[in-house]
Amino acid sequence: MIESVCCESGLVDRALDVGCGTGQSSLALLQVADEIVGLDSSAEMLSHAAQHARIRYVEARAEQMPFDDASFGLMTVAGAFHWFDQRQFMREAQRVLQPRGWLAIYNDGFTGRMTGNSSYEKWNSEQYLVRYPTPPRNNVFLSDADASAYGFAPGGSEKFMHEIEFTPSQLVSYQLAQTNVIQAVETGREDVQSVAHWLLNGVQPLFTAAVEKFVFSCQIRFLKRSE
Repeated sequence: MIESVCCESGLVDRALDVGCGTGQSSLALLQVADEIVGLDSSAEMLSHAAQHARIRYVEARAEQMPFDDASFGLMTVAGAFHWFDQRQFMREAQRVLQPRGWLAIYNDGFTGRMTGNSSYEKWNSEQYLVRYPTPPRNNVFLSDADASAYGFAPGGSEKFMHEIEFTPSQLVSYQLAQTNVIQAVETGREDVQSVAHWLLNGVQPLFTAAVEKFVFSCQIRFLKRSE
């Protein structure tokens, strides 16, 4: 849907991925943008970000972006909006986006389920979430009236369930980008290498094949900046 809604005329010139973590969401923008900037406040996460010639990473807060006005044709926020000071972020988004630029806010939430294997769900709830609990977050989503106050018009939404295939190492890479793990790393309780080791030891025995499918629930909201 990003391709059809945001890029009617082809690739956008520059896209900004806010709250990019280790850059997995930034890689996805290679299909729709010539140049991508991934922004995150965590230096630790950015040190493990996926590298690509068309992507560069910037350490900064979503509420105070170090970019000129009207710098980007597309801005995305993947699973991070609930961590922001939403009012300050929306002011910054309106400033940094080009007129008629698109803001896509989405959360592709992991359900904690492996297709056809209830043992993974049990491990996820009894071990992973116990060791790395979900931090408190602001789950009050931006209303259309609030968006309008910041110079954005509703541009559509979508909600669906889907499956993603992971090898054990790919699943661990995904989990390292989750806020549960990020909080443990940023508070100094653990480092990324030790977390990755624990995760791999936990999930690998649950794979009965080299690649398994996992269930995700995705919600996407599109907002269009006014002229």
